[in-house]
Amino acid sequence: MLQKIKMPERDPKIRKKDFKQVNSGYSQEEMLKEAIRCLQCKNPMCRSGCPVEINIPSFIKFLARNKPGKAVEVLKQKNNLPVVCGRVCPQENQCEKFCILSKKGESICIGNLERYAADFAAENPDDNITIKKNGIKIVVVGSGPAGLTCGGDLLKMGYDVTIYESLHDSGGVLRYGIPEFRLPKEVLDTEINSLKKLGMKIVLNTLVGRTKTVRDLFSEGYKAVFVAVGAGLPVFPRVPGENLNRIYCANEFLVRVNLMHSYDFPAYDTPVYKGKNVVVVGGGNTAMDSARTAVRLGAESVKLIYRRTENEMPARKEERLHAKEEGVEFIILTNPVKFVGDETKFVKSVECVKMELGESDDSGRRRSHKVEGSNYTIETDMVILALGVHPNPILPSLTEGLNTDSQGYLVIDNNYMTSIPGIFAGGDIVGGNTVIEAMGMGKKAAKAMAEYIHLIKCSL
Repeated sequence: MLQKIKMPERDPKIRKKDFKQVNSGYSQEEMLKEAIRCLQCKNPMCRSGCPVEINIPSFIKFLARNKPGKAVEVLKQKNNLPVVCGRVCPQENQCEKFCILSKKGESICIGNLERYAADFAAENPDDNITIKKNGIKIVVVGSGPAGLTCGGDLLKMGYDVTIYESLHDSGGVLRYGIPEFRLPKEVLDTEINSLKKLGMKIVLNTLVGRTKTVRDLFSEGYKAVFVAVGAGLPVFPRVPGENLNRIYCANEFLVRVNLMHSYDFPAYDTPVYKGKNVVVVGGGNTAMDSARTAVRLGAESVKLIYRRTENEMPARKEERLHAKEEGVEFIILTNPVKFVGDETKFVKSVECVKMELGESDDSGRRRSHKVEGSNYTIETDMVILALGVHPNPILPSLTEGLNTDSQGYLVIDNNYMTSIPGIFAGGDIVGGNTVIEAMGMGKKAAKAMAEYIHLIKCSL
C-alpha cells in the first residue's frame, strides 16, 4: 500500500514569529503521489461524509491524471469555496473518516488535494463563465460560509443575488474568526471575487434589522431572504472577576487582530494588549486560534486551560499539534473559578480548580467534576475566553414574528424556512457548528428557496 503524503509545514520556530501560512501546500509531485493512492471505489463512502456532497473520487481522478483544471470543475459543481474548505474543513471527521483506506491504514488526504486543485484555480482563473439570468431577486443577510454558499448556488441557478453584510468587509467568520496563518485574507478574497465575477452583489456596512428591516427587503422587490447572521454573542464562565480589564472574549480578540490589523499597530490604529503571560480558556478550534495568535503577538508564555482531557477537546488534532509545536502549554482537567485583579482592575491571576471525569454527556464526552480543595493560582496579565458563542440576537429581536427557541436559535422547518414565509435561515444562527456544516445548510436552503419561488410563480 502506497504511503500517505503529508502536507509540508514550516518550521515551528520560524512560523510562530509571523502570520504566514503554516502549511505550504503540495507540490505537483506530492499531489500526484497522493492522488494515485485513491482506490476509485465503486461505492465511495467518502462522499457520505461530505456535507456539500462533492464527487470526491471524480475530482481526485482528474488530479491523478494531472488535470487540476478539470478537478476544480468537479469541486465547484458542489462547493463554492473549495480554497477555504481545503484549509479549514475538518476532513478527518468527515470525508476522510469514511475512506476505505482508513480501515487498514491511512485515508486519502482529501483536504490537501482539494486545496491543491483550488489553489490552481485561483492562479488560473476562468473568466469565461456566463449565467443566464431569470430576473428574480433574492437577498442574503450575512456573508459568512452559509451566506456565500447559498448565494453562490442561487446565482448559478440564474437568480439575481445581493448579500448584505454588517461589517466593512465580507467573509464573516472566515475573515474575522480564522487567523491569517490558517486562512490568508488574500486567499479568501480570491474566492469571493470569483462569485462577484458571476454577478453576486455584496453591500457592506448594512446591519439588517437596524439599517433596514427584513420587511424593507421584501418591499424592495426581493422574493425570498436567507438569514445567515452567525453567532456573535460570546459565552462567559460566570465566575467572579470575568469583567476585569485585559480579559477578552475570543471573538473580540480575533476580530481586533484579524479584521482590524491590530497586529500591525501603529500602521493600523486598532491596538490590542500583547500579553506576556497569556491564559486561554477553552478547547475548541477558536481556543487554538487564540492561543497561537497570542504566541505570534510575542507572548512569553501561553497556557491553555481545559476542563477535560485532550482526548475530549473538540479542536482538530492538527491544530492541537501545531499549538504544542509553537509552545502553547496545555493544562488539562482544570477550570477557572475566579479571576483576580490588581488595585487598578487589571487581571493579575486566575484561580483554578482541578477537575476529574465522570459519566458521558449527550455528546458522548465524559462530564467533568471539580475536585474539592484542589484550588491553585496561575499568574497572568491577559486572559482570552474561548468558551463558544450564542446566536446573534439583533435581527431576530428586531423582526416581529421571527421565532427563536429557548437558546436564541432561529426556528426552521425541514426546508430551512423560518416562521415567516419567504425567510429562510442557516449556519450558526440555527445551530451549525463548523464552516462546512454551515455551507451544507446554505446549499440545502438554496434548493428549498428555488422550489419555494417556483411554487409561488405557479400559484399566481
